[in-house]
Amino acid sequence: MRQPGAYSNLLSGGKTGPHSLPLARIKKIMKKSGEDVKMISGEAPIVFSKACELFIEELTKRAWAMTLQRKTRTMHKEDVAAAVMETDIFDFLVGLVSHTPNPSAAIES
Repeated sequence: MRQPGAYSNLLSGGKTGPHSLPLARIKKIMKKSGEDVKMISGEAPIVFSKACELFIEELTKRAWAMTLQRKTRTMHKEDVAAAVMETDIFDFLVGLVSHTPNPSAAIES
């Protein structure tokens, strides 16, 4: 019988499922990442799932801060773009959001 691995209780307070993000989809993306990626352990997608959750959570918090700066109660794509533009750790996303206007500029005018 398979024993739980080191990352088994990473999600959902100790449970090994169900996961917030679809593990099959994560595994499919991982396999498409390169020709050299052939075998993926069952725990690797779980770790990626948790990493994605943390990434989404952090970006959402920063985007919500932008929403509050605009004194609104609805987060828009411009808030996400502003969070990306103002946070160094999200520099890899700048190309995706650079065409979106910066809502901070509207506040100053």
